[in-house]
Amino acid sequence: MAFALTPNTLFGRQRTGTFRKTYSVLPGFNLSLGYTLGYLTLIVLIPIAAVFLKTSELSFAEFWKVVTAPRVLASYKLSFGASMIAAAINAVFGLMLAWVLVRYSFPGKRIVDALVDLPFALPTAVAGIALTALYARNGWIGQYVEGVLGIKIAFAPAGVLVALVFIGLPFVVRTVQPILEDLETELEEAAASLGARRWQTFRYVLLPILLPALLTGFALAFARAVGEYGSVIFIAGNIPLVSEITPLIIITKLEQYDYVGATAVALVMLLFSFVLLLVINALQAWSSRSIGGSR
Repeated sequence: MAFALTPNTLFGRQRTGTFRKTYSVLPGFNLSLGYTLGYLTLIVLIPIAAVFLKTSELSFAEFWKVVTAPRVLASYKLSFGASMIAAAINAVFGLMLAWVLVRYSFPGKRIVDALVDLPFALPTAVAGIALTALYARNGWIGQYVEGVLGIKIAFAPAGVLVALVFIGLPFVVRTVQPILEDLETELEEAAASLGARRWQTFRYVLLPILLPALLTGFALAFARAVGEYGSVIFIAGNIPLVSEITPLIIITKLEQYDYVGATAVALVMLLFSFVLLLVINALQAWSSRSIGGSR
């Protein structure tokens, strides 16, 4: 039986009539899908399902009483409010920092670029202690901010905001930076040649292109900030009804062996975070469609 080498056999393709099958070095679809679903089930779905199952041991009246206690409500307000504000601050200044790193050359640029990733590498407890030492009343910065200006940062809600800004900044910078690197400067030159001012060029030419990445960075910074514990616990002061974050409430209930109450608070936090991230992702998808339609 003779066997002839053809382009189809050389590249691993067989054709029989209209049927075409392509072979790949990578695992097949069924194996890849099974591995993906199994991994997500073990890492994501089972822990989330455990939260729902454990909370179901409470009646609705008991659940409502736990999640609407004054101390818990105050922690919701601080955690989600500070996370949203910190993510918004990081969106603005992260965009500015990414712009400087991409568009300008200056001495020490590589050092600054490496320092952006410091919150990723630095243990959260170390970050919390360092921020507390800096912003305490006798700290290097706190002695001027609190002692002279009268603004209390450490052991106050403002300290929570500072810690969340610190840990969330890299998410925005590293999300926006690749888009800026791939952005063609010819767009700005064309806008300038048509008489557009710098602000008009940024508002109508650059911002629509950067907006999806900026929203992604905002969502990542927000998601990280909501669940942050280590870097916040030291600088917050943990004053009930003032500077307690929701993760601390959960840890406190776990230490008191109130596992059902801890999962109830965690469930509310999970639902709030999911809804907010869903809204942010919807905005990102809308902005991407708007850019695609405008092109």
